[in-house]
Amino acid sequence: MDLKDFASECLKDARSLDYYEGLYPSRGLPQSAAVCRLAPSPTGFIHLGNLYMALADQQIARQSNGAFLLRIEDTDSKREVQGAIESLSSSLSYFGISFDEGILSSPEGIYGPYVQSERGEIYASAAKSLIEKGLAYPCFCSEDELAHSHKLQEEAKENFGYYGKWAKCRDLGIESAAERIKAGEPFTIRLRSKGASDETFSIIDGIRGKVTMPRNSNDVVMLKSNGMPTYHFAHVVDDHFMRITHVLRGEEWMSSLPIHIEMFEAMEWEHPLYCHTTLLMKIDNGTKRKLSKRKDPELGLEYYMSLGYHPLAVREYLMSLLNSNYEQWRDNNPGKLLEEFEFSASKMGSSGALFDLNKLNDISKNTLAALSADEIAEFMRDWAGAFDEGLYKLYADNSYLSAIAAIGRGGEKPRKDFIYARQIASFISFFYDSLYAIEGTLPEAIGRDEAKKALSLYLEGYSHADTRDEWFDKIKVMAQSLGYAPNAKAMKKEPGKYKGHVGDISAVVRLAMTGRTNAPDLWDVAQVMGEQRVRTRISSFISHLG
Repeated sequence: MDLKDFASECLKDARSLDYYEGLYPSRGLPQSAAVCRLAPSPTGFIHLGNLYMALADQQIARQSNGAFLLRIEDTDSKREVQGAIESLSSSLSYFGISFDEGILSSPEGIYGPYVQSERGEIYASAAKSLIEKGLAYPCFCSEDELAHSHKLQEEAKENFGYYGKWAKCRDLGIESAAERIKAGEPFTIRLRSKGASDETFSIIDGIRGKVTMPRNSNDVVMLKSNGMPTYHFAHVVDDHFMRITHVLRGEEWMSSLPIHIEMFEAMEWEHPLYCHTTLLMKIDNGTKRKLSKRKDPELGLEYYMSLGYHPLAVREYLMSLLNSNYEQWRDNNPGKLLEEFEFSASKMGSSGALFDLNKLNDISKNTLAALSADEIAEFMRDWAGAFDEGLYKLYADNSYLSAIAAIGRGGEKPRKDFIYARQIASFISFFYDSLYAIEGTLPEAIGRDEAKKALSLYLEGYSHADTRDEWFDKIKVMAQSLGYAPNAKAMKKEPGKYKGHVGDISAVVRLAMTGRTNAPDLWDVAQVMGEQRVRTRISSFISHLG
């Protein structure tokens, strides 16, 4: 039996690799075009790192007139969570990530299927080609046998792995191996490594430059006993047949690079440009550490979506972490789209990127301040539609919500205290009768009876048609008629002459109209609320005072 027959015995139904080379041709793109992929596992937890990577991938692909695709790496069925792909889709879409092809695109594209569990025949064909060349072989070692070897390696203080004397199936004769396969004995397919532990190789990393590492010397598993590929083998095969040119991934995969390079070399394929990004870090009690799923809720994208951070604000902040020159570019180009920035993998940092929620909040304030009232209103409705059904129904009156959003947004210095939608929703809740609540208290200088008298006078003189100045003049006259100074300066000059000052009377009106001691300009509030709501609020508050 020769190697070709032996390969057919190992993987009976696998096609020739030439078939797939023809099925997935070169993309025919210009040499400068980048083809990138996002390849998450469907675990259900969509995190900031996914978005961080997707934003970089998208920028590199689009600015080079290349392609950006989504592939789902689901070869580990134990980790798969139902609905994870749908969750991934909605989360990435919320933050403005879109794909040219892949599992969420329509049509998907000609390089699919884009789900690894549906690509089993392709992996089998690739493994078969290596067996034919003597670069892969079946391994019959059980889990117990491998665990025993691991224990012996630990006791002997030797490197863990399947190599040298520990690789028990490496030198099985093909006749003997074929008999065991015919007998139905389960087996995996391992790479027959050519590397030695004392050898090194060098490679250019798109972020880190020249990297020198030890060669792989382990006979790693490529196909598991159930026929599914390992991550290592699947990504090599998929990146080749999807014609990926750039692979951006976390630095935690650096240690696997020797395995991947050896697999590419064994297959006689050109490997993509690997770009190993830095980890997202935070300062915790003065110490820099990796963001943690268990400790840091801000790692999950759901955190930003449920609070209602504007997608553009999060993208702007992540871009400032991704490329060191982005902030300066943004300062020089305040009106340009983020997509117009010339992104470069080489400008991505190689040490931990420090995630700072306070800085994100500052960027978010500036982002929201730059939006029009109509854009804010649309954003609030979209957010409420996804995360708060009750608010969504309240926000059905588009013109009312837009008018609310317009308060404080004019002039040279628009308000910059809003960070995310839920905060805005809380701030504007008093505009809606069903959410109105009395949260503040009367000024110390004014008792309940005095407040009732002041509010009754306010209603008597109230005219919705008054200008801002006319409206305030009426309040000053009313305040003086009740024994209050027309301004704080007058009261300070003659404190014994007055009960308080006009600000105290305004505070009573503010409390009646909004239920709060702090609220936007009262005249603006009244203009948005409308006369009937103003009168109803104040009348109800008078009744509340008893």
